[in-house]
Amino acid sequence: MRLVTTDRIDDEKIVTGEVVYAVAVSGANIVRDMREAVINTIGGHMTRYEQLVDMTISRALEALKARAAGQGYDGVLALRLSHPVITNGAVEVVATGTGFRYAAKP
Repeated sequence: MRLVTTDRIDDEKIVTGEVVYAVAVSGANIVRDMREAVINTIGGHMTRYEQLVDMTISRALEALKARAAGQGYDGVLALRLSHPVITNGAVEVVATGTGFRYAAKP
């Protein structure tokens, strides 16, 4: 399964399909967040939140691959990630793109 941020793949004949999307939401842990709140106040590296965002992005991309494969696509073009805020203490990642299939070779 190929994921690309461009709207085409050089040297490949493809047939584009429909929009494919996936959503992943992760909740923060209140006990672990106390440490992050202190770090946020005094300044520093908020590793717990970085790990949470990284994990959520990975889950969204894996879900996008699964959904695209389930729709018969070989990959997704014009991949975009967004991270809207739905509530405090949660990380949401939305992955969208256009499904594509490799064109049949003559």
